[in-house]
Formats: sequence, structure tokens, C-alpha cells
Amino acid sequence: MNFGNIFKSIRKEHPKPAEAPAHWIKCPKCHALMYYKEIEANHYVCPKCGYHMRLNADQRINLLADEGSFIEHDADLEPVDPLKFVDKKSYKKRLEEAKKKTGRTSSVVSGSCTIDGHPAELVVFDFAFMGGSLGSVEGEKIVRAVNRALEKRCGLVIVSASGGARMQESTYSLMQMAKTSAALAKLDDANLPFISILTDPTMGGVSASFAMLGDIIMAEPEALIGFAGQRVIKQTIGADLPEGFQRAEFLLEHGLIDKVISRRVMKETVALLLGLFEPESA
Repeated sequence: MNFGNIFKSIRKEHPKPAEAPAHWIKCPKCHALMYYKEIEANHYVCPKCGYHMRLNADQRINLLADEGSFIEHDADLEPVDPLKFVDKKSYKKRLEEAKKKTGRTSSVVSGSCTIDGHPAELVVFDFAFMGGSLGSVEGEKIVRAVNRALEKRCGLVIVSASGGARMQESTYSLMQMAKTSAALAKLDDANLPFISILTDPTMGGVSASFAMLGDIIMAEPEALIGFAGQRVIKQTIGADLPEGFQRAEFLLEHGLIDKVISRRVMKETVALLLGLFEPESA
């Protein structure tokens, strides 16, 4: 008797359950084990402790934009390597790896949409693309989104998730801080709303420019927000730092942001604010 054929037949008739370890997610904070569909339905917020896991750009767009309303712009813009920068890897190689990993050409996705029926320009950072770093293409996409908001007389929403300016572009990257800030000043002059949403993490040149220029600045619970890292600050000032001083709740307590908001009610809150600031002519 050929037991090998018998076992093959049994495996064919009774295959392994489709449920694999990847279908279970462990909360990074409370370590509870949850079925992925449960956490997905809860917008990747732990139902046990409320920890907000990171979202990619597509998930963030699906969270905020009305179904089928998002139209992406400037998807063909790609970074170049003007400095021929090389550290452990060449910048060109890092860009290729990031594109392969995310299927995107930059760390920013921008487009037009409606949020609970309110027209808006939406800009979302994807941290998976080189840490959501701000380069020339990302700055250009933000400025173009501002210009579309001016043209359409609608609000702008930017969701930040970034480690800061992209070092591989040096001064080209740092210039984007001024470039985006200047564009947002035009939005302010036109009395059009800019809602800035800070997610984990929002650091460096992004937090030092457009991310903190919103008419309304909101953050997700426990999001890391700051400029330099805690160790660098401690070494610079030579003093111990308050517990959680770069977390959203600390910034709210000290008046640097307007609200810490759960992802569960983020869309309806953004829609409410867009409605309050909506121009009468819109």
C-alpha cells in the first residue's frame, strides 16, 4: 500500500485551514491578539486598549473620503537625484526599493474628494515610503493641492505621517518647508480652511512647517509629534524631559494642538469643520 499517495489524497480533500498566523494581529501596546477582520472593521484601533495602529495611504483615504469620490492627481510626479547622493545605499536605489515596497512614486498621495458630501482637497502621507519623508515631489504635490483648493474654493486636509525632511535631497528638501508654508498663506488670505491631522509619527521638517499651520490642528491619540528626537534634545539641553512630552496629549495640554481625536469619529469631525468653514459661495 502506498501511504504517500493516501496522505496526498487526504490533504487534497481536507486542505489546511485558510486561517494563517498573518490573520491575527497583536496590539503593540497591550499585546492582545485579535482577528484581523475585527481590527480592520475597527479602523485598526485596538478594541481592548484603544491603541491607534499606523495606516497606509489607501487606508487613510478610505477612512476619510466618501466611497468612490477620491480622484488622485499628480501620480506621475517622481523624485530625481540631483545630488547623486550616496550613504549606505544610493538615493536612486532607495527610491527603487520604496517604489517596489509601496507601489507609489512618492510618500504623498494627493487628490480631490468629498468628505460626508463636503468638497475637499486631500493630501495623505504614506510612512512606508522612505519614512514619509518630505522631498521636492512631496512639496510640489502639496502646493498643487493648495492651488486646486483655491481654484475650487474648498477646504484642504493634510494627514501627516513623516520622519521629516528627506536628507538625500539636502537643501532641495528643506526648501519645501518654506514653499508649502508660503502656499498655505494664500489659502489663509482666501479665507479657506486648512485642517491638519497629525498621526504617528509627525516629526522634523514636517512638524516645523505646514503640519503646525492648520486653522485646526488635530492629532490621533498618543501620536509622536515633535522636531528632534528625545535623545538629541536631552543631550543638547542637558536636562531630563517630562514623560510623554512629544505625545499628542502633552501637546494638547500645553496648547500646541486643538484636539486629540479618535479615528472612529475623525471623518465626521473633519466634515463638521469643513461645513463650518465652507465659503458661502460654495
